[in-house]
Amino acid sequence: MKLLDRYILKQFLGAFIFTVLIICSVILVIDITEKTEKFVKAELSTGQIVGYYMDFIPWIANFITPLTVFIATVFITSKLAGRTEIVAILSSGVSFRRMLVPYLIGSTIIALVSFVLTGWIIPDSNKTKREFEIQYLKSRYYFDKTNIHMQVAKGKYLYIRSYNNQADVGYNFTLELMDSTKLLEKLSSSRISWNQEKEKWTLTNWSRHIFNGSEEEIEKGTTMDTTLAIHPSEFENLEKNYEAMTIPELNDEIDKLTLRGAGNVEFYQVEKYTRFTSPFAVLILTFMGVIVSARKSRGGTGFQIALGFLLSFLYILFFIMSKSIAEAGGMHPAISVWIPNIVFGGISLLMYKYVPR
Repeated sequence: MKLLDRYILKQFLGAFIFTVLIICSVILVIDITEKTEKFVKAELSTGQIVGYYMDFIPWIANFITPLTVFIATVFITSKLAGRTEIVAILSSGVSFRRMLVPYLIGSTIIALVSFVLTGWIIPDSNKTKREFEIQYLKSRYYFDKTNIHMQVAKGKYLYIRSYNNQADVGYNFTLELMDSTKLLEKLSSSRISWNQEKEKWTLTNWSRHIFNGSEEEIEKGTTMDTTLAIHPSEFENLEKNYEAMTIPELNDEIDKLTLRGAGNVEFYQVEKYTRFTSPFAVLILTFMGVIVSARKSRGGTGFQIALGFLLSFLYILFFIMSKSIAEAGGMHPAISVWIPNIVFGGISLLMYKYVPR
């Protein structure tokens, strides 16, 4: 690595870390201000609050990475341009394409670290963050869905008329075993309840019908403990629980929800594909940031920094719109989450070709 590469890379990474710290500090102050009343009401200790923010800060820092890397790129490049250092670099025979190399090295490092954090490390810390928020910051959740149908395995269909997630009790339970369109077995119960000690479901007033051709065998009983392919946690508050899943866990959850025919599988698919597109967003926004700010402006760096903020927020707006369309089922998530990168990547290439430097 040449001296020029080390110089720009050091400036770039330093600006990125500085930007992350500044924005995270602002967000942290706002968040603490908003939640102070809830902290006091829940009578939380300082240690509990600090522990919560130890999980919150890495999540928010990684979440704003595409934005902060773009702002850092514009900030440091406009400073170099303002001091005519870029003019000196290009005048020495270094091409603009070659000057991009340290930026791309830095953004690749950031993208890879962000991908590992998002895919495996931050989801684990999000588990404790989410548990804290559900226990202390959010209102008590009541599962209010009725007539719940789901396929829990191949040929196995489960039905529960209603479920009380506070008592872990379900009513009018049915489990059917099918072979194509033929009913082989039907297990029914007026009430099912979760036995925490045994980690099994207790069926009350149950009956089992076994069909063998024209013959029918019937079994009945008062109570029976059994295992089912569902868990009480599936009836808890699942809002944004995909944020607390690693990529392998997301894959398993998507397969399970697809098998059950769940209507919210798109949210998990969007989360999965977003984790793969975010690293490329870092590279694209770095590339665009250099092009936007490499030219020296007579008015100083203020205009370029303002333009950088505008473009970064346009990207975020575009991303939110594409994500919402995918979550609503209007477009396949794999396509939708890539649209912002494709559009802004195309804009970057056009700017690289036509914008004077």
